[in-house]
Amino acid sequence: MSGAKKVMGIAEQVSTKEDSATLIRVELPAHLRILARVGYEVCVAVQRPVTTAAVLDVIEAEYPMLQGTIRDHGTLQRRAFIRFFACGQDLSHDLPDLELPEAVISGAEPFIVLGAIAGG
Repeated sequence: MSGAKKVMGIAEQVSTKEDSATLIRVELPAHLRILARVGYEVCVAVQRPVTTAAVLDVIEAEYPMLQGTIRDHGTLQRRAFIRFFACGQDLSHDLPDLELPEAVISGAEPFIVLGAIAGG
């Protein structure tokens, strides 16, 4: 992420001679925030197209301690008790290479990684 800035709650274009990226707001569940030692929301610079897979690739590169916690190391499939949301929609079962909603790309809405709860 050369030349990129992490800015809490602000999405903006980040440009250097080498690349141009968009800052994406990401909300993480409490257990992953503790592991990564971050606040409620982080911003990561993601190259276009901005997809779930691209956001997770950057999250895992910036926070290596999260590798394998959101998706499987080998298959890169979403872990069973993790869900993805944006703009009030559950994106958990969408293809990981589909572009995220424009509101997420523009910074108006966050991409949410949610720890699901099971029980009955």
